[in-house]
Amino acid sequence: MKNLLKIILSVFVISVTMISCDSDDSSAEGTSGMSVRLVDAPGDYDNVYIDVVGVEAIVDGEIVLLETNAGIYDLLTLTGGEFVDLVNEDIPSGDLSQVRLVLGTENSIVLDSGEAVSLQTPSAQQSGLKLNVNYDLLPGVLYEFIMDFKVDESIVAQGNGGYLLKPVIRITTSAESGSIAGSVEPFDTETKVTATNDVSGEEISAYTDDAGEFLLYGVPEGTYTVLVDSESGLTSTIDDVTVEVGVTTSLDLIVL
Repeated sequence: MKNLLKIILSVFVISVTMISCDSDDSSAEGTSGMSVRLVDAPGDYDNVYIDVVGVEAIVDGEIVLLETNAGIYDLLTLTGGEFVDLVNEDIPSGDLSQVRLVLGTENSIVLDSGEAVSLQTPSAQQSGLKLNVNYDLLPGVLYEFIMDFKVDESIVAQGNGGYLLKPVIRITTSAESGSIAGSVEPFDTETKVTATNDVSGEEISAYTDDAGEFLLYGVPEGTYTVLVDSESGLTSTIDDVTVEVGVTTSLDLIVL
């Protein structure tokens, strides 16, 4: 199989962490803090490179251009809790209806054969992938959004042998979600960890890092079944994993 992807994008479910600021550290009156992190849900490729040009916010119907940590990122390097900070600044307070992720044209994948293939990118993406948020931003509060780029669903094979990029991103907020952390032994570079909500069936997945550790971000409150599946064929299932808002649920060492 191949190395996995996790990135800086997963388009999308947005996660917003709201943290009150001290009077000494709070934003100026009429502004709110905004942070955007990019993470990745795994995909079956050696590399997935995404060209991030910018991030925009729609506040009270107006476009706010955000200072963005632009660049070409390999989503598969975002494992074991790794992420990319795309935005971290103050913006006008008000009704935040959308966050838009603007992509360039330098998107590509590397197949397990070692072949690098450019991703066809619809022109509409260059005007911004629209992620509906609908938050009332209050002055002096920090809102943290997590973009989880779902690689397997975002890359579409074409009949002519090419590949199309149609980003699917799960956007969540730490104010409305928790996380699941743990480690696996033995592990390989393609040990996949998937948490499935026992009621809704929603799946959130990640790969272990080079130390066998994993972290699932933006997990809605609820009870989950966690499946660990290694490339070598070893598996383990953990039932009744409870996730609470704002809490990281740490699992005992998982021995396959």
